[in-house]
Amino acid sequence: MFSADWFFDLDSRLRELGLDSDAQTFDEIKQNLSCRTILSPDEFAEQCIYVILAGGFSQKTAKKIHAQIMNYIYKNGADFEGLFALFHNKNKINAVCKIWQNRSDFCNEYYEKRNTDERIKYLSKLPHIGKITANHLARNLGEDVVKYDIWIQRLGCVYAGNHALTEKIDNGKLCDDVKKVCDNMFEKLSKETGLPRGYIDVVLWKACQNGLIKL
Repeated sequence: MFSADWFFDLDSRLRELGLDSDAQTFDEIKQNLSCRTILSPDEFAEQCIYVILAGGFSQKTAKKIHAQIMNYIYKNGADFEGLFALFHNKNKINAVCKIWQNRSDFCNEYYEKRNTDERIKYLSKLPHIGKITANHLARNLGEDVVKYDIWIQRLGCVYAGNHALTEKIDNGKLCDDVKKVCDNMFEKLSKETGLPRGYIDVVLWKACQNGLIKL
């Protein structure tokens, strides 16, 4: 495990299984991480809304819900009652409405930030987007960052060979010690593969989620 050959094999197997996507395809993610696309306010809001809706769902379900929500918004606007009839989660629908109604300000303020750390900090303060979700959103916006979700934290502990660290795994609050071993893992794989950390992240996450990596 944790070699370039191991990683490229995972990438290839995911592609063969048709599992090579998150909000975008693997190739789109890789391209965007290599040369970040500046999004319009509508496109920016779509990415925010996707990660808000995706929490707790499979990718297939998240994409279906997201498509329904966005189709409604483009036809009818961000109407709470209409959106709530499609998706019965008041907190998330409130956040979706706020994101859409303020999309120009949110988008402009995001792109005005001077560096990646400032942009991620800004994203984490948007409606219903916390620190870990902010990293997911940032990666989808073309920032070369890691999501540090529960799968990646577990994998980082395996990489470190430190079983005791697993007791510090928390999907709500990232432990510094767990983050460090994850960062070491990504540094090694990025150096050996020549690929962005954000791309390595999505491949490893997808491989864990679908059982190609057994933890």
